[in-house]
Amino acid sequence: MSLANVKAGRKVRFVNVRAGQALKARLAALGLVPGSELEVVSNSFHGPFIVAVKGSRLVLGRGMAQKIVVV
Repeated sequence: MSLANVKAGRKVRFVNVRAGQALKARLAALGLVPGSELEVVSNSFHGPFIVAVKGSRLVLGRGMAQKIVVV
């Protein structure tokens, strides 16, 4: 399932990124690596997407969230 489809308040596990190496490296630098747990803080289904990971909050663009695969 895509991270963009997860409702606020749910916790999910990061699986993979359906994108090129540049985006994978950028997300890894932010702490988003396979196996990490994410909590969706805000998802209004339009505009920015906010997740909590490893004690930090990250704001992701909707397009980026759609490329992230979670379970």
